[in-house]
Amino acid sequence: MITAITTFRLPKPITREEARTIFLSTAPKYQGVAGLVRKVYVLSQDGSTAGGIYLWNSRVEADAMYTESWKSFVREKYGTDPSVTYFDSPVVVDNLTHEILSDE
Repeated sequence: MITAITTFRLPKPITREEARTIFLSTAPKYQGVAGLVRKVYVLSQDGSTAGGIYLWNSRVEADAMYTESWKSFVREKYGTDPSVTYFDSPVVVDNLTHEILSDE
């Protein structure tokens, strides 16, 4: 499994409530995406940086998301360029399902 962390510095800070509204408007876009296990939207406490933490089945599936089209979508929605950082995630503890997931 792969974890991708996306971040983008906002042109001006937003409140948690503004972020929640924006995030809810884009959340349906991520439902049913091939290989995406989970997405968590994030906002820095000062409201100046937003992003997402994504758990993917594979790097290939993650790369299929972060295309120029996705980057353009982020630019249009938030007025800034995103960055993407990848991490291997060989084990995930899921307390909702009471599972320990491994990519073997």
